[in-house]
Amino acid sequence: MADAVPESYVALALSLADAAGEKIRPYFRTAVAVDAKPDATPVTIADREAERAMREIIARQAPGHGIIGEEEGRTNADAEWVWCLDPIDGTKAFITGKPMFGTLVSLVHRGTPVLGIIDQPVSRERWLGVAARATTFNGGPCATRKCPALKDAMLNATTPEMFVGTDAAAFTRLVKSVRHALYGGDCYAYGLLARGYIDLVVECDLKPWDFCALAPIIAGAGGGMVDWRGAPLTLASDGRVIAAGDPALIGSAQRALAS
Repeated sequence: MADAVPESYVALALSLADAAGEKIRPYFRTAVAVDAKPDATPVTIADREAERAMREIIARQAPGHGIIGEEEGRTNADAEWVWCLDPIDGTKAFITGKPMFGTLVSLVHRGTPVLGIIDQPVSRERWLGVAARATTFNGGPCATRKCPALKDAMLNATTPEMFVGTDAAAFTRLVKSVRHALYGGDCYAYGLLARGYIDLVVECDLKPWDFCALAPIIAGAGGGMVDWRGAPLTLASDGRVIAAGDPALIGSAQRALAS
């Protein structure tokens, strides 16, 4: 991993989020057409235009970098520096008029996420996490809260339907161990965790563009984000994640999932 993320790359990441927001905002709460992708998940012109705008900026300003995007796939994905882009994380929320979605921008260095942005383009809320720096929310301080006991934790997942088979049984055990379980929010829930409103987010079946931006944000806010085995997240991670505002929760969440 690089000792520090170059400041020019941080500026580039911010410009990508700006460009995506310019494309997304005009379509929010309009009669936008919704197409179904091969996996049956929805996609709109807003998703496509936002990713295309980000890719064009990267091609001009960092032509040697790779890109992994939800809508347009992989370009030079074996590069030392790779951008992971999710133009609208939470497209179902977007198309139903709910402002619980966000643009995810991540920079990965040799497989490890080192920079992440969650940008809510309608409410103009932005989280920025950079390796070895404190996370910011709209440019100001952003910190998780203490909650070392699982029984006191507020747990969030986008939907219980993402858990199937043994994962569903594991998640049910975890739900029974926490104070309350809530659903919805996609990447926005991780932003709320970083700000100290949620204690634990546990999910599975995520793709790199879903989780790479989140890990630096959570870490820089004082929390921790790992896979279900406790390993740091990389491009090769299997999509099962634990994000905890208080790192002390991670071990107890792992034990609940595995018991």
